[in-house]
Amino acid sequence: MNTSTDLQKFRVVPHAAILVLGLLLTLSTAMAEVPPRFYLKTLVGTNAIPVIKMDITGNANPLDPSHHISGDVSIEADILIAGYAKIFKINDRAAMLAFLAPMGDITSDTIIAGNISRQISSGFGDPIIEFNINLIGPEAIKSIPDIIRYEPGFSLDLIFDLALPVGEYDKSQSVNLGLNRWYGRIGAPIIWQFGAWVPGRRTTLEFLPSIWLFGDNNDFVGQNLETDPTFELDTHLTRDFSMHMWGSLDAIYISSGDSKINGVTTSGSDSTSLGFTFGYQINDGLQLTLGYKSTIGSADVGDLDQSSFMISIISGWHPILAGAERLKMEH
Repeated sequence: MNTSTDLQKFRVVPHAAILVLGLLLTLSTAMAEVPPRFYLKTLVGTNAIPVIKMDITGNANPLDPSHHISGDVSIEADILIAGYAKIFKINDRAAMLAFLAPMGDITSDTIIAGNISRQISSGFGDPIIEFNINLIGPEAIKSIPDIIRYEPGFSLDLIFDLALPVGEYDKSQSVNLGLNRWYGRIGAPIIWQFGAWVPGRRTTLEFLPSIWLFGDNNDFVGQNLETDPTFELDTHLTRDFSMHMWGSLDAIYISSGDSKINGVTTSGSDSTSLGFTFGYQINDGLQLTLGYKSTIGSADVGDLDQSSFMISIISGWHPILAGAERLKMEH
């Protein structure tokens, strides 16, 4: 196979940004949901650094995937998420290990007996580690010819997320950047390709069903907080607009578990969010993504009511690809 021809073909396949976006990232909470096209595969050995800025308003802590709502509360959050992801292989199956660290400010105003009580949390949230492995779909991409031939077809992955309870936490507040408990999820990302996998015409339907599990917070404003598992289903219909631009219609369904504070139960609720995402390939190693979503039909007290705007920059690189690019420039 002609190397020069291979490289020319490869330039129309955005290699680094196939790691798309905000890892572990957009987020019905800032750390709970993953953006469209995130679980597409790229060359083994690829590295990526996502930087995500999110502005979120609502009535629940945007860094808490349990969506616990306590009282008549209004929350504004200014969150920055930075991370690192690495692609590797296990027995010819693509795998990924990623790390995300949130930081920023959360301000909550709670109305109690007609008076407003304000709480502010600033600093770092609980970092999240994610492991992903492909179970059904193309084998791991080990060479440039492999990535040129890559098509997701029907792909099924398995993911495990774990949050480390080391974030900023004030036991006198009900809303914090850190949650003071272990939590994580198990999920099964599904990608279903429609039509030809040609840049400018790529179309996917994606699903991510997942279950969030929570440990107890034994010092939640001096009380013990228990939370039942939360089910989440993320759905994305994505389509290329051009070789360098794509968009997605996004829907997220969440069924949050009941919460108990010192034995007193607060029922969970069901919610649906709708939104959109736009991605633009700036160059071979840099992608810009914009996204917005908001809950719908949240009219009753106790229903999740949340909206968010997200902007992200994803930088990706691979030693082989960097070397190939230098050779191309020299010739």
